[in-house]
Amino acid sequence: MTDRLTQLRQEILERTRELIRLREVPKPFLPGQSVVPYAGRVFDEEEVVAGVSSMLDFWLTLGPEGAAFEAELAAFLGVSRTLLVNSGSSANLVAMATLTSHRLGERRVCPGDEVITVAAGFPTTVAPIIQCGAVPVFIDNDPITGNLRIDHLEDAYVAGKTKAVMVAHTLGNPFDLTEVVRFCRDKGLWLIEDNCDSLGSRYGDALTGTFGDLSTQSFYPPHHLTLGEGGAVNVTKESLLKSVAESIRDWGRDCWCPSGKDNTCRRRFEWQLGELPQGYDHKYIYSHLGYNLKPLDPQAAIGRQQLKKLPGFIQSRIDNWSYLRRGLMDLADVLDFTLPTHATGWSESGFQWEAGKPLVTPSWFGFMMLVKPGGPLSRTGLARALDDAKIGNRMLFGGNLVRQPAFVQLAKDSQGQAFRVIGDLAGADRIMNDSLFVGTYPGLTREHLDHIIAVVRTSFGRS
Repeated sequence: MTDRLTQLRQEILERTRELIRLREVPKPFLPGQSVVPYAGRVFDEEEVVAGVSSMLDFWLTLGPEGAAFEAELAAFLGVSRTLLVNSGSSANLVAMATLTSHRLGERRVCPGDEVITVAAGFPTTVAPIIQCGAVPVFIDNDPITGNLRIDHLEDAYVAGKTKAVMVAHTLGNPFDLTEVVRFCRDKGLWLIEDNCDSLGSRYGDALTGTFGDLSTQSFYPPHHLTLGEGGAVNVTKESLLKSVAESIRDWGRDCWCPSGKDNTCRRRFEWQLGELPQGYDHKYIYSHLGYNLKPLDPQAAIGRQQLKKLPGFIQSRIDNWSYLRRGLMDLADVLDFTLPTHATGWSESGFQWEAGKPLVTPSWFGFMMLVKPGGPLSRTGLARALDDAKIGNRMLFGGNLVRQPAFVQLAKDSQGQAFRVIGDLAGADRIMNDSLFVGTYPGLTREHLDHIIAVVRTSFGRS
């Protein structure tokens, strides 16, 4: 029977492999007719076979594949521990909620405490701050890097009230980690790096996602690798943060036994916590108000195959960004282009850099352009031209978040107490009004990139 089961399993996996090879044959690219996505999943038969194999085992909740993926991603990044969750948004929620734990003593983030963040970006970088009862303090973006204005950090800080900084690396471009880390250390603040758009980006010799106390990843299909849905919380060093984050991810329970395993502490019926009776089952003791935010084990099996391809994915993003920049180099009179943090300019030979600053190597999530005011075409006009040519394009997510209806309503409901704003947010408004980005993901071919370049150039009247 065992031999027959093994044989059947191999037949299923081989037929699956054959099916994907036959189905996933590239189609001819027809400019103006074929869609050029701004992002998407890039996979082959190995991911599908891994997912099917895991499903045949039918261990659905997070299990051995999840444990292996967590260990492999932590090793890739060089962090202490990685915890898988069901989305990047959940990762941000778990990371922020971790900082509210009573186990952190005086450094815990309590209701009414403030967390510094940046105005233009994706809303789920900010929403967890509010959801956890804290107050976001918005500082402005530099529209050229897309990242937070370092010179606004001191203005946002209030002694005894500011407890953390939680910001994203914009479109794969690392923010100024030298200054942000220094600021957090000087003030005794936690740092959460939203690394969801930046897996594989480097600041100096280190990967982003390794500088903060916690960092987060997203594995939604547009991101650097995909599990379909999924995300992760990375714990860089502090073991206490790991146990708290795991508790919050797993219903808030105090027990750390993996699913399907009991009594790894060998004290299951010996604990006395809270006001529970001595010996209450440790698997049902809850130290936090938590959630159930785990992904499925078959997703992790897919992710393990994606991890093997990640270095190639990263290089493709870098190469595609550079190819687009070279193709549009003579449009600098009508477009502003993103620069990496610490870069002072770009030429065909590469970036020019500030002296004495770390070199920055973004693993680009997208290629952002800002339409210069007063030119022949507005941002919306460019977006429509790209859309008409079936070229996927996106705004920088929510733009200036304080202009979004949810935050406008929040300000009204709270009589202006739900968040604070530093300065006029002119940079975030410029991003909101003038920017869009197109794709750099590894699924784009040179035909796709040439089509993007041709449409952008034609839109501005260039041959």
